[in-house]
Amino acid sequence: MSDPFSMPVPPPPGGGSNKKEKVAAGLLAIFLGSLGIHKFYLGGKQQKTSGIIMLVISIVGFCLFGLGPIVMGIIAFIEGILYLTKDDYEFQATYGDGDKAWF
Repeated sequence: MSDPFSMPVPPPPGGGSNKKEKVAAGLLAIFLGSLGIHKFYLGGKQQKTSGIIMLVISIVGFCLFGLGPIVMGIIAFIEGILYLTKDDYEFQATYGDGDKAWF
């Protein structure tokens, strides 16, 4: 008989069909993030849309003002740190199986 006071155990990370590695996503965000590469790696519809937005802002911002890649790089750096600090289950549920676009 099971204990009624015990907490349910969540399924192991990667139980879904869209398993993504948080280290790969985090490093892509930190080093190539201003181009939105980490968003394309994660692959959800909203994530791809935000990746295109980041890429366009970086290119247009570079051509017009020079600040686009810097701003997108700062946002991507923050996202990379967030990816790396989440535990595997939370990362997979939020970004792998889920389709969270920003932060």
